[in-house]
Amino acid sequence: MVNDELVLVTGADGFIGSHLTQLLLEHGYKVRALCQYNSFNNWGWLEGVSHPRLEIVTGDVRDAAFCRHIAADCTTIYHLAALIAIPYSYVAPESYVDTNITGTLNICQAARDCGVKRLVVTSTSEVYGTALYVPIDEKHPRQPQSPYSATKIGADAIAMSFYNAFNLPVVIARPFNTYGPRQSARAIIPTIISQIASGKNEIMVGDLTPTRDFNFVRDTCRGFIALGTTPGIEGRDINIATGTEVSMRQTLETIADIMGQKVEFVVDPARLRPAGSEVFRLCGDNTLITTLTDWRPEYDLRRGLTETIEWFRNPENLKRYKPDIYNR
Repeated sequence: MVNDELVLVTGADGFIGSHLTQLLLEHGYKVRALCQYNSFNNWGWLEGVSHPRLEIVTGDVRDAAFCRHIAADCTTIYHLAALIAIPYSYVAPESYVDTNITGTLNICQAARDCGVKRLVVTSTSEVYGTALYVPIDEKHPRQPQSPYSATKIGADAIAMSFYNAFNLPVVIARPFNTYGPRQSARAIIPTIISQIASGKNEIMVGDLTPTRDFNFVRDTCRGFIALGTTPGIEGRDINIATGTEVSMRQTLETIADIMGQKVEFVVDPARLRPAGSEVFRLCGDNTLITTLTDWRPEYDLRRGLTETIEWFRNPENLKRYKPDIYNR
């Protein structure tokens, strides 16, 4: 299938953005993929990806003029560019404000100026904080338990203000905990897999009691495309969730079982969040997305973890990670 629409993906060099870019190409779209500018001309996870309908540009969403430049001629924008690591937001909060809030403002302005037909802004389940009730629906109170989540709450508000004030066709996608091949080493699943795959028997971890609603990355990206193409859903924020929860300990034990390894999990104090910042329970309500669109999760946790582990076991992939160093 070939689609003449040109779509822009910001943050295309990252984990979810690179998978979304490739899935859009599979669906026949022309994709303009924004990778963060760097002097090495490195395209992150799009390095080595070549496709006749892919245009890779480098730049920074913190620059308003640049955002207008790359939004030109695009019918849809999937805005994923963000600083995401929660621990780093404790030491560099201003960077998160600049990228997550100002960057989103710039993309909203650009989308408005260029007449974009749909802007999908990426939120996060972290905006909900520790669940006050489950499953968490879109009406759940926002609780800024880290500078990261605070900036994502701010970015969501900026985007929704453009819908209310200017009728910008915005949809806010709120994925719960996405995992899969190419995920950042600062996340729990790749941290565990990379340590086991590198031969370690003592696996360094943080708190194992919190629960999460894990989405395999392909399901998350299918959710993004559903929210980018379904008519009549502008002005909504919509969860992308499985509606199930699993503890960190259960997740790690499943990983060890799939990998056939007997390991000991050792709590590393450096990996613990401040007490008031830890989100102890996340379980999303997916009623809205399954009612408004044809999206349904296709992967259960074991299937998704199996595919993820297979990717990490490839030596060429594993060498891009540093199992001995805790990545904030």
